[in-house]
Amino acid sequence: MQGFVQLDPPIPLHVLDRGNGFAIAVIDYGQEFDLLWVVGMDDGGEIWCVPNPQVRLQTNWSMGRGKARQPFASPKIKAV
Repeated sequence: MQGFVQLDPPIPLHVLDRGNGFAIAVIDYGQEFDLLWVVGMDDGGEIWCVPNPQVRLQTNWSMGRGKARQPFASPKIKAV
């Protein structure tokens, strides 16, 4: 099943190696692929389609969520 979902309201995310932004949509190409987050970046206003392993929730002091951590070394999973 494939799908495109516009997020309302947008979700504040941190993209590893890129910075903070707001997810405005999610693209799902099915079980063989990572979700893709459509993120408008705070710095520069660029819009990127970011694979799920590269996104984290932004910090939120009131929720007790600290700085986004780098992921453990894991193999990149790609479709064949």
